[in-house]
Amino acid sequence: MRYRDAGVNIDEADRLVAAVKKMARGTFNRGVLTDIGGFGACYALTGLKKPVLISSVDGVGTKLKIAFLTGRHDTVGQDLVNHCVNDVAVQGALPLFFLDYLATGKLEARVASAVISGIALACRENGCALIGGETAEMPGFYTVGEYDLAGMIVGAAERADLVTGRQIRPGDALVGLPSAGLHTNGYSLARKLFFDIARHNVSTRLPELGGTIGDELLKVHRSYLKPIRALIAAGLLKGAAHITGGGITGNTPRILPRGLGVVVDTGAWPRPPVFELLRRIGEIPEADYRRTFNLGIGMICVVGVKELGRVDRALKKAGEPWYRIGSVEKLKRGRARVEYR
Repeated sequence: MRYRDAGVNIDEADRLVAAVKKMARGTFNRGVLTDIGGFGACYALTGLKKPVLISSVDGVGTKLKIAFLTGRHDTVGQDLVNHCVNDVAVQGALPLFFLDYLATGKLEARVASAVISGIALACRENGCALIGGETAEMPGFYTVGEYDLAGMIVGAAERADLVTGRQIRPGDALVGLPSAGLHTNGYSLARKLFFDIARHNVSTRLPELGGTIGDELLKVHRSYLKPIRALIAAGLLKGAAHITGGGITGNTPRILPRGLGVVVDTGAWPRPPVFELLRRIGEIPEADYRRTFNLGIGMICVVGVKELGRVDRALKKAGEPWYRIGSVEKLKRGRARVEYR
């Protein structure tokens, strides 16, 4: 017997690597010292006096199921990179390099190449080098036609320029940056509501969405690197929270100093129709609704209330719409750290 008889096709993997090399080279910058294919990737860190490395690892979650159902695989790679970029950007980091992990039961170079093309595209857009990764073919481990996807990012910042939230004070304003939709969270509930409860499929067109359910659920997770860097450059950013799993309720407290909470004005921004549609289908309790979905806000930035004019100018220059969605307050005994009004 050969390895192929056990379900592993090395020739298919070699074809994929050849395609990946071309895509990855398009993301390289002067810090990259090695080509794709070595045992390890080398990156030279320069230009910082007291550098701090900031890293994050994440996956796309069950949003991958939508890619499987639609046969569209070029957007989930963008989701992965942008999610990871946001996670390090909120602490003041510029992304340096990215590595991906793709695992499947039977490797299809066409599908894997589409996934990695999305990763390469997002890396280029974020100024981040795709310097390595792993593609694992594991027969019998994954359902036919499915794969898993994860990624790891490393960014860097000057120690003195880290965004830690320590400067946040009562009276500071919450600035909300809009999401494109669900981004990469709440998909297990969304799939159950759309497909099991409402009996729709990915090709169903709904007037509220202006297109198909598949199109809506595959909207790319936004990168907020550009507006965050604009606020940092202007010396305006005190803290930033990437609104992912846990929603505004779960993520905003992660950046608050002890003894502080926030009040969120629920009418301060327009919710994309998909969220109200899901709420109606499932009759979702409000607290659960707010902890599952981002509800149209993908990033919250904390700034001084007297600096909102400068914030507006900085974000307009970055081409970023924004909403003032609340404020920081002293936490009163017995109150939740996030209150909605």
